[in-house]
Amino acid sequence: MGGRVTPVLVTGLPRSGTSWAGKMLCASGELVYVNEPLNPQHPPGRCPGVLRASVTHRFQYICDDNSADWLPAFRDTAALRYGFLAELRANRSPYDLARLARYGAAFTWGRLAGRRALLDDPFAVLSAGWFARGLGCTVIALVRDPVSFVGSWTRLGWTVYFHELLEQPLLVRDHPEIGELRALVGSQDRIAKICALWRVARAVLARAEGITVVSYEDLATAPVPGFRRLYEVAGLRWSPAAERRITRACTASRTAERGFTWSGLSRTAYRPMDSSRALHSYRDRLSHDDIARIRHLTR
Repeated sequence: MGGRVTPVLVTGLPRSGTSWAGKMLCASGELVYVNEPLNPQHPPGRCPGVLRASVTHRFQYICDDNSADWLPAFRDTAALRYGFLAELRANRSPYDLARLARYGAAFTWGRLAGRRALLDDPFAVLSAGWFARGLGCTVIALVRDPVSFVGSWTRLGWTVYFHELLEQPLLVRDHPEIGELRALVGSQDRIAKICALWRVARAVLARAEGITVVSYEDLATAPVPGFRRLYEVAGLRWSPAAERRITRACTASRTAERGFTWSGLSRTAYRPMDSSRALHSYRDRLSHDDIARIRHLTR
C-alpha cells in the first residue's frame, strides 16, 4: 500500500499511551480512529463489522505463516470497508446497533473523503513487524518506563495470564523468550509477571523491522515537537489547527492516570491531561523497594 491509503498502527503494551497518541494523530483530520480490533473482549473487540476475523487470544500473534487468516480481514479494515451484514448477524443489542451506526458511518464517510485508517491496538504489539511488512502499515510503537508501566497496571489491579502467549506455537517459535514465561505461570507475584511481559514486548519490538519505537516519557515531556515528528513519520500534514488541538489536549489541568474513560461508544484510556505531570503519578504509589526491584527485573 502506498500514498494516502497507507494505514497507521499505534501499538505498545496496554497503558503505554496508545490511545493518547492515536487521538493526537487523529487531530490531523486525515485519519479514522479504529479502537482495538484485536481486543478479544466485547466491546471493543469481537465486532465483525470492524474486523472480519475471530480473535482467540490476547496479544494474538500474526505472522507470514498464518496471514491467510488475517490479511483479507485487515485489508478490509485498513480500507475502511465496514461489514454491515456481518455485524448485524453477530451483534443485535441496542448498544451494538449504536456502535454499528457510529463505526459504519465513520468508515463510509472516511473512505469517501479519502481518509486513512488509524488502528489503535495494544494487542497488536507482538505482531508489529507483520503489520509493517505484511499489511503495509506505518507502525508507531510506544514503550513506557517500566516503573510507570508496572505502577499503572498495579493501580488498576491488572495481571497477565501467560498461557495466552504460550498457547500460540508460532509466537513461541519466532520469539523463544516467550518460553521463559512458563516459570511464572500460576505465580501470584504480580510485579514479576508484569515485568516479564514488559521485557518480552521490548525484545520483540527491538527485533521488528520497519517500525518506529517511541518513548512515552519523551513524547509526554515534549508533546508538540514529538507529535510533529510522528506526523512526518505517518505522512500527515502538520497544521496550526493540529498543533492547537494537541497543545490543549496535553496541557489540561487534570491527570490521565485515573483509569478509563468512555469516549463515545468506545472504551479508551484517553482523556485530556497534563502530559508532563502524568509521567510520575504512579511512582508515588510504589515503595522504594518495589521501584528498585522493577529496575532490577527490567534492566
